[in-house]
Amino acid sequence: MPSLSLKLHSLFFKYHLRHQLQSLKQIQPDPNFGITSRPEEPAVPANPTFQDGVATKDIHVDPLSSLSLRIFLPDTVLPVPLKTAKPPKRGAAQSPLSSDDSDGAVYRGYSPDQPMGKRHRKLPMFLQFHGGGFVSGSNDTSSNDAFCRRMAKLCDVIVVAVGYRLAPESPYPAAFEDGVLVLKWVAKQANLATLRNAHSRIFDSFGSSMVEPWLAAHGDPSRCVLLGVSCGANLADYVARKAVEAGNLLDPLKVVAQVLMYPFFIGSIPTKSEIKLANSYLYDKDTCMLAWKLFLTEEEFDLDHPAGNPLLPGTGPPLKSMPPTLTVVAEHDWMRDRGIAYSEELRKANVDAPLLDYKDTVHEFATLDVLLHTPQAKACADDITIWFNGEVNNYEARGLKHILTASGEQEKKHFGGKTSKGARTMPWSRSLSVTYSFQVTFCYPGSVWLRDNAKK
Repeated sequence: MPSLSLKLHSLFFKYHLRHQLQSLKQIQPDPNFGITSRPEEPAVPANPTFQDGVATKDIHVDPLSSLSLRIFLPDTVLPVPLKTAKPPKRGAAQSPLSSDDSDGAVYRGYSPDQPMGKRHRKLPMFLQFHGGGFVSGSNDTSSNDAFCRRMAKLCDVIVVAVGYRLAPESPYPAAFEDGVLVLKWVAKQANLATLRNAHSRIFDSFGSSMVEPWLAAHGDPSRCVLLGVSCGANLADYVARKAVEAGNLLDPLKVVAQVLMYPFFIGSIPTKSEIKLANSYLYDKDTCMLAWKLFLTEEEFDLDHPAGNPLLPGTGPPLKSMPPTLTVVAEHDWMRDRGIAYSEELRKANVDAPLLDYKDTVHEFATLDVLLHTPQAKACADDITIWFNGEVNNYEARGLKHILTASGEQEKKHFGGKTSKGARTMPWSRSLSVTYSFQVTFCYPGSVWLRDNAKK
């Protein structure tokens, strides 16, 4: 069961959240420019000085809306160790890495008129969509900033956190449109970065360079992963469907995988978890329905709306064309059965769609500010990294083979030729009868992986 401190925090959290949602009912929609954050939520300013190993910057990509991006760049792209960086001498050519006494080392990035050299290390890209029930949260909150930094460092990737427009100021489909716009913007950036002639510097009508230097220097658009948290998982799945429909039109951008963390899925037919866990910790069903009504508006609210139910017929391309999808669910989350069902349907369509099911956890257990440093949150980030390395980077996890016969007999199991450290493989019909501080179920087609994350 969750700790006593979490149970107490949940009571105050629910009260505050419900009061916030009730106050948002008084706001009139403004679907044009909109907002991407709430003033009462703590925000962290961007810092290009590789604080804690990751540099960040904020950019706006749409002059007609408040849509914003925060880019997280790990220090593994640096040509020299950070501590050896020195301020440039007066009159000397500007270095991509410079420092001063007040701000430390600042990465200036890539200029399109400079030749590409060995210092331009290419990294995969994560497009990250934050949670918040479509009505709160932001890409620059303290919790989202910390989570994206963690993923950038662990996975060694560039994270592009999307600050989409929030409801009720910008109701459906504003957030979904922003997600697709960012996908197209990244594809455009990839094309602009390929220009190599003498006149490759491209300017907009205001004289600013249209090429984003960090992405141009270090982003690998052929390895783009969508990462969605809570309602952000709905956005990620929608964007993945649009990427499948677009096909080669997005070249050289390729969406190669997606990670759906405790998706915000709903439906008209109640599931077991929706009945049993309706009053679950932090986010109960009634409160989440208030958020859905603010996003879809009272008039258009429908439990089987395409924004909330991805298994409705005719909602997009066939499931068999979807990219590999890792789904994360929590034991004490009333929405867990929806995420499990979607993962199962993907596996039935022969899509690589493992499921991570964490015991004694709640909705947003790996991303909420008060839970970010728990063992479960850290283990979840580690497990996502293992899967990402195997699925996208072809590391040792790519060699995972675990085949079960219909009788449940284990025929073969190994991790790149070696047994996974700290992992046990069990048939579907069994459970692990040893005491762990918590337990993770790692599901592949026909298998369940139970990982011991307890501290020794």
